[in-house]
Amino acid sequence: MWVLVMFDLPVTTKAQRKAATGFRKELLEDGFDRLQFSVYARPCPTEENALVHAKRVKGFLPPDGQVRILKFTDKQFARMECYQSALSTKTESVPGQIQLF
Repeated sequence: MWVLVMFDLPVTTKAQRKAATGFRKELLEDGFDRLQFSVYARPCPTEENALVHAKRVKGFLPPDGQVRILKFTDKQFARMECYQSALSTKTESVPGQIQLF
């Protein structure tokens, strides 16, 4: 399961820039990785865990701007096509499952 956060945040004032930077920092601290400038993703082992992280993101939303949270499966993530300068690139790999001994 994956949680994807996409956002457009205003950065015209110093306070807005600070809020946008704080939001990105919170995403990184919660285990999200940057896929593009305003697109961050985080793998989750279960749907329940994905809901927990989506709820966390809702807890530190900035006061202005637009944020979208999308949850989808590993299979759907693997079907993503990635390009850089019209060249196909490899999609990020899905982390391995946690094993308990």
